[in-house]
Amino acid sequence: MSSLKVSSLLTKSRGIKFSVDFLLKRSIASLSSLSETHRLLYKTCRDFAEGELKPIAAKLDKEHLFPKKQIKEMGELGLMAIDIPESLGGTGLDYLAYAIAIEEISRGCASAGVIMSVNNSLYLGPINKFGNDNQKEDFIRPFTNGEKIGCFGLSEPGNGSDAGAASTFAIKKDRNWVINGTKSWITNAHEAEASVVFATTDKAKKHKGISAFLVRKEYPGFSLGKKEDKLGIRASSTSNLIFDDCSIPEENLLGEPGMGFKIAMMTLDAGRIGIASQALGIAQASLDVAVEYATKRMAFGAPISKLQSIQNKIADMSLRVESARLLTWRAAVLKDEHKPFTKEAAMAKLAASEAATFNAHQCIQVLGGMGYVSDMPAERHYRDARITEIYEGTSEIQKLVIAGNVFKEYSS
Repeated sequence: MSSLKVSSLLTKSRGIKFSVDFLLKRSIASLSSLSETHRLLYKTCRDFAEGELKPIAAKLDKEHLFPKKQIKEMGELGLMAIDIPESLGGTGLDYLAYAIAIEEISRGCASAGVIMSVNNSLYLGPINKFGNDNQKEDFIRPFTNGEKIGCFGLSEPGNGSDAGAASTFAIKKDRNWVINGTKSWITNAHEAEASVVFATTDKAKKHKGISAFLVRKEYPGFSLGKKEDKLGIRASSTSNLIFDDCSIPEENLLGEPGMGFKIAMMTLDAGRIGIASQALGIAQASLDVAVEYATKRMAFGAPISKLQSIQNKIADMSLRVESARLLTWRAAVLKDEHKPFTKEAAMAKLAASEAATFNAHQCIQVLGGMGYVSDMPAERHYRDARITEIYEGTSEIQKLVIAGNVFKEYSS
């Protein structure tokens, strides 16, 4: 990481005003095996989440407010382009750093975590890997500092988990591609200035006939659907991308024709590490709330933390989040080492998302009636957690990916 970025991280961290309370007593010493840069990043993201995100998370959720100011500040810290090379305006860190940062940001606000994740892994990731120099300059550099963000258009109203069944199609006309169709459930849709969009260019070739395109918000024929009213992560926008004879320059083809499905699957492998980290942030936040409440809530003349039933819940919650974190970091390290990580990313996403929903559920049980009201963050964590088992591949899809890779390993 450049000295400029390190300086920015240090300066921002020292300038944040926050209360060092119970929730910050989990010592950074537990991360002592990490490099100094990783520990600095962890501390900075944790401080930022505590000082800038956690105090406003409930308001953002209740009023469906996009955290524009906070996303810009995250961009200034280098968090919106963590593994993008410094030569393109990124931070130049590895994927382990990305996983650490996403978890801590999501602990403060899960919506901010998914906004950050989509820009980093689903939008910038495939352009960095498959884009040419001109595409990187035009579609990466302006999206690294939090001023602009991007999105990823793969899902459609009718294809669900069958990513290869893209009914959105693109036809070559003169020196342009003309796209028609609809992409659904797109995170960051209303704030994104550009998107990576997948469309069928040769129907006869099925999934091998899908191509990827870079689409700017201002292109004629492009429009947005209504913002979805969601159960959770309500500070991020989710909407349809609508293409009605949307004409884009031929140079906006990402990679080669027919490479779209490969680009999408490789992007989702990396993206699952991001969503696993988001889920870890939610799971850790739920554990934090449960432990703090259990140590302060008195019943039968003692804190309820003395009750064995409460201790059992805390033990189960802690076990799940720590186990999922190790899986997530393992997947990130494998990616950093340029080793196969598809199975490990699926395992991490499955374990972390299930830990998030389990911990959020148990947190409400620990809090009892207090967990069911919006004055406490427990119910928000419960709602935010649920999506992590659905987007970027449902839990059922993760199991198929894991099993398929296991059988392949045994047969080789």
